[in-house]
Amino acid sequence: MMRVTTPPRATLTEVAARAGVSVTTASRALRERGEMASDTRSRVIRAATELGYRRVGQGRGRPRRGTSLLFDLVLRHFHGPYADEITAGARTTASELGYDLVLTEERDDPADDWPERIRSRGSAGVVLGVIVPTSGQIASMRRAGIPLVLMDPPSEASTPLPSLQTTDGDGAAAAAHHLVERGARRFIVIGGTPSYRFGRARVDGFLRTLAEIAPGAPHVRVNADWSAWGARRACARALAELPGSGPIGLFACTDEMAAGAYRAIADSGRAIPRDVLAVGFDDVRGSRWLHPSLTTIRQPIREMASEAVRILARAAAGEVSTEAIVMPTELVERGSTRSVTGG
Repeated sequence: MMRVTTPPRATLTEVAARAGVSVTTASRALRERGEMASDTRSRVIRAATELGYRRVGQGRGRPRRGTSLLFDLVLRHFHGPYADEITAGARTTASELGYDLVLTEERDDPADDWPERIRSRGSAGVVLGVIVPTSGQIASMRRAGIPLVLMDPPSEASTPLPSLQTTDGDGAAAAAHHLVERGARRFIVIGGTPSYRFGRARVDGFLRTLAEIAPGAPHVRVNADWSAWGARRACARALAELPGSGPIGLFACTDEMAAGAYRAIADSGRAIPRDVLAVGFDDVRGSRWLHPSLTTIRQPIREMASEAVRILARAAAGEVSTEAIVMPTELVERGSTRSVTGG
C-alpha cells in the first residue's frame, strides 16, 4: 500500500527569508497591522502564497465580509460629554435601522490595532470619531469590504472618505459678534493642543472676525490640552497677561475648556458675567449646569452621529459615497453673556 506523505508546513521564518524581510515585518504584513510600504506588504503576501503558508488559527472558508448586523463606533476614549453625545446618537439610529452598535476604543498598542478586531467580527461599517485612519488601516478595511465614515476628523484623510463636520469657523465668528455686542472690550481665546483642524478653524474664525468688527481690541490667545484643567491654567496666564481695562470676552474651543476657565476666573477674584463674558463650543449637557449657565456654539453632535450611521447603512446596501457633509452651528445664549451694560 502506497503511503501518502504531507509536505511540511511552511514557517514564518521561510516566508520572511523569501520576501527579504525580518520575521517581525513578515508577521505584521500578514496580520495587516501598522504602517508599511505597500510593496513590502505585497512581497510578503506573495511569498506566503508561493510557499503555501497558513497562520496558526487562520480561518478556513469564505471570510466574513460585512455580513453582521452591527456597526462599530471607534473613539480614543468613551468618557466625557462629547463621547456620550456621539454614542447616544449613533446607538439610537443603529437600533432604528436594525443594527447593533459596538463601542471600540482605539488603543496605543500597535500590535492591537482596531481594524483587526473589527475584521474578526465582520462589522458592516465603522464610524471613526475624531480619528483619521492611516493609509494601512484604510486599505485593511477596504480589503475586508467594510466602509468607513469620519466624524469630526482632526485632519484630512490620505484617501477620500465620507465625513461629517460642522461650520466651525462660522460658529466662532458668531461668538465674536455676540461678545462684542454684549459689551466686551478685551478678549481671551483658548485654543486646543494638539492643533486639530476644527480647533484651528474656531480660533481663526474668532480672531478674523474680531479684527473686522473690533480692530485693535486687546486680546490674548492661549492653548490648552483640550481639558478643563489645562484650560484653567491657560486662562489664569491669559488673565495675568491681558492688557488694558474693561469687560473681558472669553471664547473657548470647547465647553469643557470653558468650564476650566470658569474656575480660573473665580480664582482671580472676577465673576461671570460681571467681569468676564464667556462663550464655549459644543453645547454638551454640562454647559447648562455651570453657574451661570454657559452661552455656547451648538454643534449637532447627535445628529452628526446619526447621519454617519445612516451613511453606513446605505453603504451596506451598495450605495458608496465620499461626500463631506457640513452641518450648521448655532449660538445658544445663556447666563454667561448677560450684557454688562444692561442692554
